[in-house]
Amino acid sequence: MESTTSLIVNTDGGSRGNPGKAGIGVVIKNKSGKILCEHGEKIGIATNNIAEYRAVLWATSWIIDYMKKSKGVSGIDFFLDSLLVVQQLNGIYKIKNNDLRTISFSIKENQALLKIPIRYAHVPREQNKEADVMVNKALDNLL
Repeated sequence: MESTTSLIVNTDGGSRGNPGKAGIGVVIKNKSGKILCEHGEKIGIATNNIAEYRAVLWATSWIIDYMKKSKGVSGIDFFLDSLLVVQQLNGIYKIKNNDLRTISFSIKENQALLKIPIRYAHVPREQNKEADVMVNKALDNLL
């Protein structure tokens, strides 16, 4: 029998100019700390908030594919340094921006497909360095 595990996901988004050249960063680990995925990508011109949301969307899409190959994921813990995005995804703050609302709907669709508990938590920027590194590598053309 395969044991279940939680995934730990750090995501970050950044924009140089806000709006400006933007990128996303994602680091996904299993509960023992083994890195399953590191991803950084330019997303064009966007705001910081759009980049933050796009990082979460990218991560949920990756996890859907991962779960097709690897059974036994029991939950997902997302860690972001954007308090606004965490509060909005947890339903505490309303999402007033139409662009963010559209990305949020896509995230919610992915959550429904995953059918496992997903938690969003805010962490200080210092505790989200791995995802931040991926954002900056993408924006600096190092990926």
